[in-house]
Amino acid sequence: MEKDNQIFGIRAIIEAIQSGREVDKVFIQKEAQGDLMRDLMKTMKANKINFTYVPVEKLNRLTSKNHQGAVASIAPISFVDLETLVTNVVDSGKTPLFLILDQLSDARNFGAIIRTAECTGVDGIIIGKQGAAPVNGDTVKTSAGAVFNVPICKVEHIKDAIFYLQGSGIKTIAATEKTDDSIYDLSLSEPLAIIMGSEDRGVNPSVLKIVDEKAKLPMFGTISSLNVSVACGAFLYEVVRQRK
Repeated sequence: MEKDNQIFGIRAIIEAIQSGREVDKVFIQKEAQGDLMRDLMKTMKANKINFTYVPVEKLNRLTSKNHQGAVASIAPISFVDLETLVTNVVDSGKTPLFLILDQLSDARNFGAIIRTAECTGVDGIIIGKQGAAPVNGDTVKTSAGAVFNVPICKVEHIKDAIFYLQGSGIKTIAATEKTDDSIYDLSLSEPLAIIMGSEDRGVNPSVLKIVDEKAKLPMFGTISSLNVSVACGAFLYEVVRQRK
């Protein structure tokens, strides 16, 4: 965690959350107790802040200061509102292209995807508040700074975001091996949102039930899957090819 993107101390974290700072994740010491810690837990849950319990040694590695059993990472960017983003892109007259990341958890994969998204003209990336990869120093570095150029939305529920996009006339396509359809056989010239899943589980089955289409990449080797950032790049560049 970058020192400039961290807050330590229970009261400081509570104040940061209540002031509207983009608190990405909070690390809490295992078995931490006390009235102030209970206030922090209540504040995090009320604001749906992502947190995890860790040994005190982890907190001591994050900071040598008096952390009081809590260290928070602050996102280096400001997240945008989904409805505002979609409205602005649709009103601009261009053909929308959005990317939805369903439970992607690795910051470096996230950064690599952001970099490719910026290069392929993606209008915005949508992630969930719970379980998503953090926007931290690793994300910024792996994205080569692209994280500052591509709007990122954090939503309560990925499925609600998909329903909103569909209601806005945007077709949703999930990348999954659980289909016979190849990405190369689909039309990608209309308004579009591509959904990529987590590194280990892929797109959530409940999400697969509501998308408009599913697509996969042809595989010819003995390994049955690609790294998610590589697969995402292949999908996005097929969009670029078709739209040219």
